[in-house]
Amino acid sequence: MAKAKILFVDDEPGIRLTLPAILTMHEFDVVAVASVAEAIAAIGQQEFDVLIADLNIGQPGDGFTVVSAMRRIQPRAITLIITGYPAFETALEAIRKQVDDYVVKPADVDRLVRTIEDKLVQRKPHRPLELKHVAEVLRENRTEIIESFLRRCRHNAELMAVSLTDEQRADHIPGLMAEMMTRLERRDAARSHRAAEAAREHGRSRKTQGCSIPLLYEEGRILRRVIYEVVQDNLLGVNLSSLVPDLIEVADVLDRQLAESLRGFLGSGDKPKAA
Repeated sequence: MAKAKILFVDDEPGIRLTLPAILTMHEFDVVAVASVAEAIAAIGQQEFDVLIADLNIGQPGDGFTVVSAMRRIQPRAITLIITGYPAFETALEAIRKQVDDYVVKPADVDRLVRTIEDKLVQRKPHRPLELKHVAEVLRENRTEIIESFLRRCRHNAELMAVSLTDEQRADHIPGLMAEMMTRLERRDAARSHRAAEAAREHGRSRKTQGCSIPLLYEEGRILRRVIYEVVQDNLLGVNLSSLVPDLIEVADVLDRQLAESLRGFLGSGDKPKAA
């Protein structure tokens, strides 16, 4: 009987040397790689029975990218995630829904071997996920984006030095998100006059409220990070064929929002130029 073939992905050299060697002793054929790029190349070149990927390969959540590639290219493969942070219940719940199982570092080898053997006996092809575009992900997570933005602002002493209610601090986000989703869905690079004026009004309001230009930038930086992290957290369900163009559009909307906010803050009467 042929040995089950495992693709092991981890950027930590020590684990990459030891765990595959132990799995080899348990009669598995193991290919170990250190990066997402190497993993995706291997998936395209060889057939595997099992994927074991660290959750954070280089960057947090990179393991999801590898799982997504494996599920699309080799849907019969068992997918396991290794994580060092089992206390993050929300993240683990997402992992449970998208992969066959997860392993907590440091791995209990006997348990890992039993898990692999059990999953191989019971395995069925994964049903393809219904893939979403970034606009749909953002629409479904609008409330989470605003709440996460506010939480991060509360941990920023400079932003909190300006006394604002949560409603005042996040009042520009719904309109900005609406403009962003319109751009993503219509693929129309032209910005609306309404969105540009709303952004300038945001800048004028922030000046009246006592903000500075650096704080406008910091506010924008936080929102950008929150949006990108929401996309990353939902990466397994995102249509990768449109991911990069969608993120370019997201960045463009955020950059234009900031530019118009600065116009309003500085009192510029210039009309926005056509894109």
